[in-house]
Amino acid sequence: MDSLTLQRNYQCDQCGKSFSDSDVYKRHLRIHTGEKPHQCDHCKRAFGRLSSYKRHLRVHTGEKPFQCEQCGDSFTWLSSYKDHQRSHTGEKPYQCDQCGNSFTRLSSYKDHQRVHTGEKPYQCDQCEKAFSRLSDYKRHQLNHTGEKPHQCEQCEKSFCLLGDYKRHLRIHTGEKPYQCEQCGNSFTLLSSYKDHQRVHTGEKPYRCEQCGKSFSSLSYYKRHLRVHTGEKPYHCEQCGKSFRLLNVYKIHLRVHTGEKPYCCELCGKSFSCPNYYKTHLRIHTGEKPFRCEQCGKSFRVSSEYKTHLRVHTGEKPYWCSRCKRLFAWAKSLKVHRCVAVEEESFD
Repeated sequence: MDSLTLQRNYQCDQCGKSFSDSDVYKRHLRIHTGEKPHQCDHCKRAFGRLSSYKRHLRVHTGEKPFQCEQCGDSFTWLSSYKDHQRSHTGEKPYQCDQCGNSFTRLSSYKDHQRVHTGEKPYQCDQCEKAFSRLSDYKRHQLNHTGEKPHQCEQCEKSFCLLGDYKRHLRIHTGEKPYQCEQCGNSFTLLSSYKDHQRVHTGEKPYRCEQCGKSFSSLSYYKRHLRVHTGEKPYHCEQCGKSFRLLNVYKIHLRVHTGEKPYCCELCGKSFSCPNYYKTHLRIHTGEKPFRCEQCGKSFRVSSEYKTHLRVHTGEKPYWCSRCKRLFAWAKSLKVHRCVAVEEESFD
């Protein structure tokens, strides 16, 4: 008898789909019945397929069978591994039709679409705040619970999310798994690596609609927007002063604490700000990086260089409120005022 004759045909009464294998047919029926015979003993989650159940177990066992040969990162899911590979190849198969931005992951592409649609499907039940991305929503939920289950054993810092905790560990291990093939620079975070790639490509995808300035990094773009909005989110509780940038705020706090972490090894002088420290080092090295193109004179400090340029430009930004006379330098204005006061005293 012909093998095709012996082959049985299993047809689904609900959707009309046909199957040649009885086991496949039975699994298919669970789509309609909702039956999930494979239950996880750890979290009681149930699955319709045995293969899905086995993959789920990796969440509890921590098994990550898919390892990247280039950077050593391991992944629980094959799909996550494939998405990661694109971080090395630079492939971005998902392109937005509206703005042209491309993405390595389908999920990132879908999240991006909501930037244009304004859709925010994930809403918090406690404060009604809405989010366009599920990851942002989950991170926000932990703000209400205060739960930070992942604690660093080295510095005791705690994290809401496992991913944030793992990235933090690289600070202590010094691991920098993302290396630029063009210049050899390595990075701790994938986001930093991607931002760096734009140094070579010249790409600046984040454009300010108010002034037209473009940025290679989303974080730089967001900080720039505060120039226009006037927002200063970092507020000093001791003196009430507010700051636009976090690093400037942290440096300011040292005014109150007296902390000066940057110490010169040559003379022992300490500084609260890294820029002041770098400028100070030039006293010892003799370096004068700011050179006037018109006369060739060089300067150690940027402010001295800018002041010097007025010799050539004729700019006089300081003026006397009494006689309206203009001056190129603040010290000249001060001398002028002192002379005027002395002359008045003799009158």
